[in-house]
Amino acid sequence: MATVRERQAREGRGSSSGPGRGVAAETGRRILLPLALMALVTIGLGLLITKVMEHSTLVAQDEAISREIAQERTSFWNEVTHWASTLADTPVIIAVTAVMVVVFRLGYGRWRESIFLVAAVCAQSAIFLLATVFAQRNRPEVPHLDPAPPTSSYPSGHTSAAVAFYCGTALVLTLHTHRHTILKALWWLLGAGAALSVGLARLYRGMHHLTDVSWGWVLGIFCVVVLAQALLLRPIAASRRSARAAART
Repeated sequence: MATVRERQAREGRGSSSGPGRGVAAETGRRILLPLALMALVTIGLGLLITKVMEHSTLVAQDEAISREIAQERTSFWNEVTHWASTLADTPVIIAVTAVMVVVFRLGYGRWRESIFLVAAVCAQSAIFLLATVFAQRNRPEVPHLDPAPPTSSYPSGHTSAAVAFYCGTALVLTLHTHRHTILKALWWLLGAGAALSVGLARLYRGMHHLTDVSWGWVLGIFCVVVLAQALLLRPIAASRRSARAAART
């Protein structure tokens, strides 16, 4: 009897801790592992650009593009790109993310969308900061139209933050208005347009090379896709399957 009771107690402890371990393993597999791999790829590419290909044609072309753009600057586009770049300044991203967290929580009555948006913004920021520590790249050798932050040129943190916030917000709104084609087009016109404008503005203003901005777009998109799949799309699909199963019974 004692042996049976001990076995039942062990099984009970195992079953109670099992779901917790399963959630942790699922989180690691679907979120932490992809983000860690992206961090390694981002750092590796940065080291390749700054250490191995420092005197390559690619890096020289990067500088040439920045010089050519700087020579074509006008007062009008200086002003336009100033406001476009401001869309992804750190204080702005923090403020608008906080606002949308509250809006999503109140509007949808749950935390899922808010957690996704915060996670996307934080994930790209963490990878960006790691890359600037290990792959120090000087900013383009042209007049800078903005104060240079203490971080390096690679990758463009403004660009990746813009993608994470504006495209992440567009994705959330799209999922909740999926039956309205015009609204879906509007969300992505605004979200993708903001992310594209920020990247081009940073390039125009001499703050980043083309490769820095390009990888900023890639980094932001990657974080949005990974976290959306884990925190938004899979739960929605599971809820729909449960609803269909309940309807059949």
